[in-house]
This record gives sequence, C-alpha cells and structure tokens, in this order.
Amino acid sequence: MLTPDILLLAYKRMVTAKAMADTYEANRSICKYVHSTSRGHEAIQIATGMQLLPCDFVSPYYRDDSIMLSVGFTPYQLMLQLLAKADDLFSGGRSYYCHPSSKADDKPRIIHQSSATGMQAIPTTGIAQGIQYLEQTQSPLLKRGSGGEAPVVICSLGDNSVTEGEVSEAFQFAVLKQLPIIYLVQDNDWGISVSAAEARAMDAYEYAAGFKGMGRITCDGNDFPASYKAMHEAVQYVRAERKPVLVHAKVPLLGHHTSGVRREFYRSSEDLQKHAANDPLPKLRDRLLQEGIKEEQLQQIEADAAAEVKQAFEDACAAADPSPSTVSDHVFAPTPVTEESGERTPAKGEKVIMVDAALHAIEELMQQHEEALLYGQDVGRRLGGVFREAATLAEKFGDHRVFNTAIQEAYIIGSTIGLSALGLKPFVEVQFADYIYPGLNQLVTEISKSNYLSNGKYPISMVLRVPIGAYGGGGPYHSGSVESTLLTIKGIKVCYPSNAADMKGLLKAAYYDPNPVVMLEHKGLYWSKVPGTEDAKTIEPAADYVLPLGKGNIVLHASEEKVASGETACVITYGMGVYWAKAAAAKLPGQVEIIDLRTLSPLDEELVEEAVKRHGKCLLLTEEQLTNSFIQALAHRVTKNCWQYLDAPIETMGALDLPAVPINLVLEAAMLPTADKVYEKLVELLKA
Repeated sequence: MLTPDILLLAYKRMVTAKAMADTYEANRSICKYVHSTSRGHEAIQIATGMQLLPCDFVSPYYRDDSIMLSVGFTPYQLMLQLLAKADDLFSGGRSYYCHPSSKADDKPRIIHQSSATGMQAIPTTGIAQGIQYLEQTQSPLLKRGSGGEAPVVICSLGDNSVTEGEVSEAFQFAVLKQLPIIYLVQDNDWGISVSAAEARAMDAYEYAAGFKGMGRITCDGNDFPASYKAMHEAVQYVRAERKPVLVHAKVPLLGHHTSGVRREFYRSSEDLQKHAANDPLPKLRDRLLQEGIKEEQLQQIEADAAAEVKQAFEDACAAADPSPSTVSDHVFAPTPVTEESGERTPAKGEKVIMVDAALHAIEELMQQHEEALLYGQDVGRRLGGVFREAATLAEKFGDHRVFNTAIQEAYIIGSTIGLSALGLKPFVEVQFADYIYPGLNQLVTEISKSNYLSNGKYPISMVLRVPIGAYGGGGPYHSGSVESTLLTIKGIKVCYPSNAADMKGLLKAAYYDPNPVVMLEHKGLYWSKVPGTEDAKTIEPAADYVLPLGKGNIVLHASEEKVASGETACVITYGMGVYWAKAAAAKLPGQVEIIDLRTLSPLDEELVEEAVKRHGKCLLLTEEQLTNSFIQALAHRVTKNCWQYLDAPIETMGALDLPAVPINLVLEAAMLPTADKVYEKLVELLKA
C-alpha cells in the first residue's frame, strides 16, 4: 500500500510546508496578518489529504495548511490568503490564512471555515447528514467518485476544541443517525497556553467511547506511514459502511500557536525539546533512505520545494490588494423574489389562521421540492410542533424529511450550513424565541458570515422558524422578544409577519431566497384567539403567492382631509403592535396611518420615511423592552433623514425594561404595551 512514490510525494509536500512556515517566520514584517502553520502536524495532515476524492468534503482548521497542500492547492494560492490579496480564491482578502472555502471540481469541497474552535463540527456534520439524505432519496444532487465511490466527510479538530459543547452535539447526532463522517483530532497537548492536563480529563479517543456507535482509531500522528495506514482504514471504512469514526492523532507542536502568540511566551525549553524530538520530517526522511531513495534525490526535492516557495512568496507579495469598492460585496446572494406575485386573495378562498397558513406554505413547498426538509424539537410525527405548526407533515412526507431532534439548538441551526452546501433547503425550528441563544453562536459565527467570507461561494439557504412574543401568561421563558438581538447580526434576514397572508407569502419568499432567513412568528397571533387580533386571520393566498422580503404595508390609511389639515400621525410597527395600533386608531377615526413593517431586515425604509414625511408625527411601536432596541435605533435613523418634516419629536413605545416577562397576567399587562397605552400616547402626540 505504501509505495515509494507515495512516500516521496508525502515528503515533497512536507518539505514544502516547512519551507512555507520558515518563509513566514523570516518575513514577519510582511506576513503581518495573524496566521498558524502545520509544523509538527504535517504527517497526519498529508496522509489525510491523500485519501480524499473530489466527491468528498473536508473542513480543515486554521493550522491545516498541509491538508490544503495535500488536496492540491499550491503555495501561491495559500499565500494569497496569508497576505489578504484580491486574488485570494477562498475569501477575496477578507479572512485569515488557512480559512478556506472551495467548490473546485477537481478537489474535495470545503465549506466556509471560521476561527471559532470546534464550531466547524456542527456544520460539517450537517454535510454528512445531507449526504445521508441524498443517498436515501437517490437524489441527483449526490456527487460520487469517478469509480462510483460514496463521498465521505472529514472534520479536522484540535484536541482542546473537543471540550466545546457544540462538538458533543455534533458527535451525538452523528452516532444517533450513523452518518458518514470522520472526526480527525490532532492532539498536540496545547490549547494556546493551556495544557492538556489543565483542560481535559481524557483525550478525544477516550471521550469518543462515550458516544455509542462511534468508531475509534488512535495513531502516531508524527509518523507518516502510521498516519497513512490509520486514515486509509478510516476513509475506506466510512466509504463502505457509512458510519462515523474518530481518529485521534498524537502530534508535536513545532511552530507557534499563531504568529501573534509565540511559543516562547508560555512553553518551557524542556517542552520545546520534547516536541522537537518528534518532528515528522526527519522521521520520513530516514524512512525514505531506508527504502533505498538516494540522498541526492531528497536534496533535489528539498531544493525544488524551497525554490517553489520562494517564487510563490515573491509573486504573492507582488499581487494586488483588494479594491475598497469590493468591501460590501457578497453580504447577501441575489434573491430571485423581488416582486409580489400570485393570488393573495383568491375569489373562492377561505380564511385561515396564521399557524395554518404557515403549515400550508411548507406543505406546498415540500410537495414541489424534494430538497426541502423540516426538523427541530417536537415537529415530528407524534406532535407536529408544540403549536401544531407542523401537524401531519411527517405523515405526508416521511420521517426522513420531517423529524424530531434532541434539545440541541446549536445543532438544529448550524447543521443547515452543511445541508445548504449540498443544495438542500432546510426549514428548522427553535421551540421558543427564549431558547434561541444556545444556537446564536452558529447563527453569528458561521451562518451569517459564510457568504461574505467565502467570497460568495457559500450562501446559507435556510429558514429558521421562531415562535415569539408574550400573551396569556406564557411566563419568563416562553414570552421573550429577540428581534433586536437578531438585527445586530449582519448577513441574515429577519421577517415578522402579522397575518396569515403575509405569513404564507413571506415563507414562500424565504424558501426561494438563497440567504438565511429568520421567521419570527407571534404565538399570540397564531390562532387569532387574543381579543382584537381577528384580522390576523385572512383569506389564504394561492399556492403561487410570494411576498418579497423588505416590503412593508399600509394596513390603515388616514383621512386625506385630516392629513391636509395636519391632524394625523403614523404608527410604524410589526407583529402584535399592528393590533394594538388598530384598536387605538379606532378611537381616533381618520387620524392614524399604520405601517406594518412585515420584514425587519431588509427594512422598507422608503415606506417608513414617506409616512413620516406625510404626517410629520410618528410613533414607533414594539413589543420588545424599549431601551437599546431596534425601535430606538430606527427612531434615530428616521429623525436624521426626516427631521425637516417633523412637527414633533419621534415617539417610541415598547415594553418596560425588565429582564423577563412575568407569568402573572396582571404583571404581564403592566409590562407590555396595550391598545389603551398606545391610544394615550397617540393623543399626546397629536396634540404636539
């Protein structure tokens, strides 16, 4: 199996990786952006890359430049990212060295990779989840090797990252579903300055024993033949058996943690000497000499590698920096849904409640698109969602398309990255807005940044449904509002429909949008049971109806006579605020215009500003706690852009600044806006 040609190729890549690391160290003033290298890890990394086919996926972590060399990327290509150049094919100069993303047809595919240690485990496991689904459905989206080989997925991790909770979520899902993935753990005993003894009670090989169904292999990761044997065994097993494996490779750390955290800051000379004694390069060199390779041939390989690296570095240094004009490119991928279309109010249509409009929208999409999936907590066959928002879908489409997950918000959200990379389109659910926070890391760190940092290669096409809002004594952990938190995240879209027709149209548009969309769905509007919310129940739009994101709606017009005489104000709101405003406006006939934003990001600022300019008086209304909220930020923008049209300062109204919504109904009402409170505020505003 291990021929001299394989050993020589490994040696060429190993000396190339060393020459690159030495070049970076010798040119620290030029290599000014923070970076890590694979020194000490080369044997296991090169052995890994040698096993992979273009049908496979690999997620390298930030010191895996030897994996990158081994799968076919050149020193010059890697150095363009090192120096953040315009032609950096991974990120266009936006991200650190060895933070790759690739869709190259002749190499394993690589989704966007971040610096957040361990966070790649969930998105990469999502790839394996998606591959399993494509195999189950015999989908044409599945890419096989030229010889019909089934694809495998490799997730590379440092040993200290395995202690992250999200890694355990990935492991748990992988063994539960028996996914075709290899977790390669490179164990160098250090997590920056934290030693293994300080950080963990066991190594990754021992830890993996706790995940029933996880295959385990441990190897000497500084010995190339041993590493090659281990990775060959792992890859062939997963390619054939479609089950998860963890490979634990002990390796030395010969370089710095990063260029910014140098080894001499925290490591003793004894520790450095101990690691240096296990350098994989001289070990492989000695093996080649034992195999009968001539010294002169090895010297020529070393000289050629040094020359290639030198030339590549000179060329990379001379390459152009990105143009400032590109800085805002690829925040979002272009969406095909830009205009409202289809029948919103069919002639023979019947009224439906919001929760059923959403259910019907997803059912219609799943009928049309085999790539559509739905999963989350309790959405499967037995319950169909705690609000019955997924009722009957598992029965209609099967447990492979609609299924329950464990209580793993991070996995639910982050796994959509892997599915999206395969051309699948997941709907996922977080049971209550209050519980979105465990998944926020994946939303912020991975999903929102993927399209931007992959230079447009990997937009994340997913829809996250989140029941939100307070009503009826839901209490402090089932009544929260999170829109302001979400709106600080750039690179995601946020919708907040207030009626059944908008719900259905926005869900359809969100599905066809290639970007991540969060759909905030007010629990108090789901069934129109709250007094005053009957209008949330509407004629159900036809199956072809789509409502583009970013388009607000005037739900109540003021009297033109009263507008002309300066007796009007506008209320700009969304969700439950629409109904508080409607009830208040009923007591002020003709004097109030109500704008329903419908989508909070992108925001219909043109409609907002037109309304403010037309009336000169404005109330911005939210259910959220007011201080530091989205509504307060919007008030600043409106004031700045419309100040010369204002007849009174912009007014804002929201919930009291309390840490949670109390369960007692009297206290809940005291905290939240109400129709009466909105009426009183409007009376004051109209007098101004």
